Amino acid sequence: MANHKSAEKRIRSNAKRKEVNKKSISKLKTLVGSAFSAEKKTDGETAYKKAVSHIDKMVAKGRIHRNTGARRKAALTKHVNKLA
Repeated sequence: MANHKSAEKRIRSNAKRKEVNKKSISKLKTLVGSAFSAEKKTDGETAYKKAVSHIDKMVAKGRIHRNTGARRKAALTKHVNKLA
């Protein structure tokens, strides 16, 4: 348990950040999943744009590593390009 006022505040702020990060990563998984499950090229492209935008924002904020973001974007691009 925290003994100092600053340590108590750190616990509160860490909990808040954890919730924000968790929500953001959950949204990422949803967007990527919807892009992968798209059947048509037009649906895939719109889902792809949303997912890539979100990935870029997460990388910029440091929520995911830049190589992870690049890997996910590459896989999405590969999938969308295969759609007919």
